[in-house]
Amino acid sequence: MTPEKPARRPRIYLAGPDVFFPHRDDVFRDLKSRCEREGLIGVAPIDAPIQHSAADGEDRLAQAIYDGNVALIRDADGCIANLQSFRGLEPDSGTVFEVGFAVALGKPVVVYGVPPGTYAERVGAVLACERDAKGALREKANGTTVEGLGQRLNLMLTRSTHLVPDAEAAIALMARLVGGRSPS
Repeated sequence: MTPEKPARRPRIYLAGPDVFFPHRDDVFRDLKSRCEREGLIGVAPIDAPIQHSAADGEDRLAQAIYDGNVALIRDADGCIANLQSFRGLEPDSGTVFEVGFAVALGKPVVVYGVPPGTYAERVGAVLACERDAKGALREKANGTTVEGLGQRLNLMLTRSTHLVPDAEAAIALMARLVGGRSPS
């Protein structure tokens, strides 16, 4: 009888604008530690092995970062994404791409960091808006419809992901979704 091989622990890609913050190493260390406690392996975008020299230039560095992050997402069993507002009312566009890519690959995605209330409420709080004759909320300056439907983000994100209040809840839910195990 051959001994059973230990189960591979699920690898979880940790997406978010955290990569831009000066304290990013601390953020990812904390997220990875929390993942570990749930039987998961947290993988940060900065973990991608990037082969690059200064002589390669910025365009090649950008491609190397893209290739590395896409490879990490492909290899992951799921994605946890920080969708906090970043440089405005919307989440970081790179993080939104990573969420969509993971969803397209059929991986579970859990998101956190979304401000309370609906997207329309947040837009209406900072931009002049009014209801049109049919009740749609529109920006006064240009008539652009403000997406409503009571969603906290664009419906393409709220319908394709699991939205939870914070990173701790995201990691706990992901562990349930991908079969992580809580230590005894």
